[in-house]
Amino acid sequence: MEKENWYHIKDTEQLISPSLLVFPDRIEKNIGTMLKIAGGPQRLRPHIKTHKIAEIIEMQLRHGIHKFKCATIAEAELLATTGAKDVLLAIQPSGPNITRFFDLMDTYPETHFSTIVDNAKTMDEVAKIASTKHRVVSLFLDINSGMNRTGIAPGPEAVALYRGIADNPNLEVKGIHVYDGHIRNPDIAVRTKVCDAAFELVTQLKRDIEDLGMPVNTIVAGGTPSFPIHSRRGTVEVSPGTSLLWDHRYGTLFPEMGFVPAAVLLSRIISKPKEGYLCLDLGHKSVAPEMPLPRVRFLGYVDFEQIGQSEEHLVVTTQKSSAYEVGDILYAVPFHICPTVAKYHEVISIATNGEQEIWSVAARNNKITI
Repeated sequence: MEKENWYHIKDTEQLISPSLLVFPDRIEKNIGTMLKIAGGPQRLRPHIKTHKIAEIIEMQLRHGIHKFKCATIAEAELLATTGAKDVLLAIQPSGPNITRFFDLMDTYPETHFSTIVDNAKTMDEVAKIASTKHRVVSLFLDINSGMNRTGIAPGPEAVALYRGIADNPNLEVKGIHVYDGHIRNPDIAVRTKVCDAAFELVTQLKRDIEDLGMPVNTIVAGGTPSFPIHSRRGTVEVSPGTSLLWDHRYGTLFPEMGFVPAAVLLSRIISKPKEGYLCLDLGHKSVAPEMPLPRVRFLGYVDFEQIGQSEEHLVVTTQKSSAYEVGDILYAVPFHICPTVAKYHEVISIATNGEQEIWSVAARNNKITI
């Protein structure tokens, strides 16, 4: 049974609003659930794009998780500084990010870095720089399994590109990367069926590559929605990310996973403009605004209807407006936690004993030092 009002903070006088609170005990619970679903740390490669926080990486390291996935050079650098041994940059680098990727390898030789490619031009650019630096760069072939965002379609061209990586003396082919974030049906049976059908194309591609004498040592597959499904495949590395902090959207769609919200927005009522109306300091500069209203689920307040949001303000209506005063604190779980975290330079960690600590969202910006 979940503790009632687990999110309630006793000492709030000095807390700026809006603020983002994180609860380490609940993050620990989510790490445990993640490990249980994956069957242990050996096939886990969690994504850090949701939190971008060193302390959360360190929590995972203490559980024996040493392989990670990230979306930016800054996130890759943060992982290296915390002692991660194996880091996959899961966005194909382009422009200056290619040379920055090499700078990462030069600056943090104790960390093994890899990245993804889906075309010959990028492969050749990486190989050319690697040749001038006398380096061997690890690459995954990025596959489009139906999301149509990045990746090369499974088939002869994908096999040829894989061979191009394998045959280049300055490149090491690590395997296949496939992200299927479009597969998120709330019915686990339907989600499994669609995910398995999409993954069969990847399995066939693996067979085609291996029939030509090239090994496919690793497949990195999926995100949080398909995480439990890919975890059942014997050799696939899985990459959940949202699971560490969780949010209301995924909690509603995928309750069977067992993750719990570990990040909460603290907001204050700043105005009561008319009867039945409350205005909060929770504008779209403070919470992910890309979805239609509502954008948060208020904890403990069941009759709020979110009717408008601007840069600094969130307006709600309620039948009980007389029960609230200007300055009252409200708590809410965002519908989408990933871009919400990125709006904050720091979060406030709340221990079980109420002790507060500031954690920097260190990889919030595009650059740390590299």
